[in-house]
Amino acid sequence: MDNLSRAPLYSGQIKSVGPRYCPSLEDKVVRFSEKDHHQVFLEPEGLDTYEVYCNGISTSMPHDVQEAIVNSIVGLESAEIVRYGYAIEYDYVPPTQLQPSLETKDVENLFHAGQINGTSGYEEAAAQGIMAGMNAALKIQGKEPLILGRSEAYIGVLIDDLVTKGTQEPYRMFTSRAEYRLLLRQDNADRRLMKYGYRNGLISNEQWNKLEEKERDIAGILTYLEKKHVGPDSLAKIVSRPDRTFDDVLSLDNELRQRPMSKEVREQVEIEVKYKGYIERQYTQIEKFKRMEDLRIPAWIDYSTIAEIRTEARQKLTQIRPISLGQASRISGVSPTDVSILMIYLAGKKKE
Repeated sequence: MDNLSRAPLYSGQIKSVGPRYCPSLEDKVVRFSEKDHHQVFLEPEGLDTYEVYCNGISTSMPHDVQEAIVNSIVGLESAEIVRYGYAIEYDYVPPTQLQPSLETKDVENLFHAGQINGTSGYEEAAAQGIMAGMNAALKIQGKEPLILGRSEAYIGVLIDDLVTKGTQEPYRMFTSRAEYRLLLRQDNADRRLMKYGYRNGLISNEQWNKLEEKERDIAGILTYLEKKHVGPDSLAKIVSRPDRTFDDVLSLDNELRQRPMSKEVREQVEIEVKYKGYIERQYTQIEKFKRMEDLRIPAWIDYSTIAEIRTEARQKLTQIRPISLGQASRISGVSPTDVSILMIYLAGKKKE
């Protein structure tokens, strides 16, 4: 169980907020007062121990209350508590004070990662840690920061949410937060991200060459499936059917069957064929999104001088200082009309 309070390190009031995704038992009693029962999962701590974790009753109540709660559960009347529950509270810096590189806006060369940015969870902390570390190293070398887009990685979604929208409670990264999650799959992580590792010296030439070979194989097989027909239908059309697989078309075409290909290539081909329409639709959305992201906003812009933009939007833009029109459009309180006005203003400044 963890609470989160805003630290006065830069600005903002101190306040404490209860967690949404792992609330304590006493918090559940208040939130769900209409319920008459509660499910508890008993999880063995390991093969060589008798300790059991009671998942669902995390609490920071006094020890005698915790004992009464545990012993009131059927089957745990004689159970002994090895370690009592406790609460965690930590300060955080509002993440809207960060650049997408995770460098603080107020203090140059100071990078933040992890719970200090208002997140909760090991994966969230690790994701920020690797990005902040890489960008700190790139900054020392005088290179541009590595900023992953929302269409490239869940890390990109996580960081963009934090620096653009901020958070009022411990933030967790869920797949539902990503609008392009059809592309953000585990099976294509190498195709999405290895280029950045190669560009920054983390991927060997041998690994990169293997990826390029894999891409050529995928492209070649996709082209072959589109062109080769069995009766009135192309092989691609056959694979796209819900009741057919890539293995089915191998039995229909001897040339394809004899073509060397890895299991990974076959998997990627089948996914791209079956979900082609959905994938193409997302790429179209990404292109529109990218055009907005490519429209950069100069750091010197004084939003208070743009009278046509609504007061709330001016305040939010001044506070967050978005680096692009795309980021500006995702700020709560900034309407499409405000973005259009800002676009016209920037175009006018460019001509001056």
